[in-house]
Amino acid sequence: MSVQQADIAIVTDEPGWHGARLREAFRARGLLARYVSLGECHIDLQRGISGVVMPGFEQKLPQAVFVRGVAGGSLQQVVLRMDFLHYLGELGIPVYNHARAIEKSVDKAMTSVLLHRAGIPTPPTWVTEQEAEARAVLMREFAAGHDVLVKPLFGSQGEGIVRLKAGDALPAAETLGNVWYMQRYSARSRDSVGEWSDWRVMVIDGKPVAAMLRRGKSWLNNVAQGGVCEAIPVSPDDALMRLAVDATRACSMDYAGIDILRDDHGELTVLEVNSIPAWKGLQGVTPLNIAQLLADDLLRRIPGAGVIAC
Repeated sequence: MSVQQADIAIVTDEPGWHGARLREAFRARGLLARYVSLGECHIDLQRGISGVVMPGFEQKLPQAVFVRGVAGGSLQQVVLRMDFLHYLGELGIPVYNHARAIEKSVDKAMTSVLLHRAGIPTPPTWVTEQEAEARAVLMREFAAGHDVLVKPLFGSQGEGIVRLKAGDALPAAETLGNVWYMQRYSARSRDSVGEWSDWRVMVIDGKPVAAMLRRGKSWLNNVAQGGVCEAIPVSPDDALMRLAVDATRACSMDYAGIDILRDDHGELTVLEVNSIPAWKGLQGVTPLNIAQLLADDLLRRIPGAGVIAC
């Protein structure tokens, strides 16, 4: 039996390749998906549906929401946009990933704490507003022979990351939003063929579905920075896959893109947990239709959806 006709909201300000693939995936199930910008949503307790007004859903709220992006803005704007996602969830509408999961992963400090608490290996990390404390961390790490990565607390695709070596100055507070998020750079520098490498594993509904090895000519080798992708086999019993599933569970995510590397000691270490992951690079090396897998997993979460027609 098929899922009844339903309207799906794809939350994004820049649909691009990913938005187009998702619309195709929902269309393949006989469903109409519309792009929605959270910045264009508003609250109207007199005229809204349950107080919410969403462009394109004036007569009926969506049966499910796929979050492909949450635009930045002032603190008040971001809080309001997340409030919409929280409230839609309170109304019983499946939000994918749900708002709290997005908040956990967008905030790198929270991600690090959750991974550490769950016993999942992740690089030594320090987060502080105090410049004296940040300088002390830097001095200790340099004295021990380590480089240090300084990252924006909120950011993705490698943007804004700085690698500091002994003697380098601490970045100015205003360039980092007055918060220093610092990680020990402990990646094994190069693999057997002389390139930097790490892995991306896509986890959906608690299962690894696709994975790739990324190689680059520099230490910052994600796809957005020019990394080259190579598919690797997916086995639930593999240590790499188990670690990705555990990291996804630790952050309570419906699906996630997990970035993993080997540290200086050759141990697998979780570097990033992405709740709104890009998958264009991964799609290029796998025969699976990742957008379809994601869409179907969301549709299964609609109350009374029944069986997805394949």
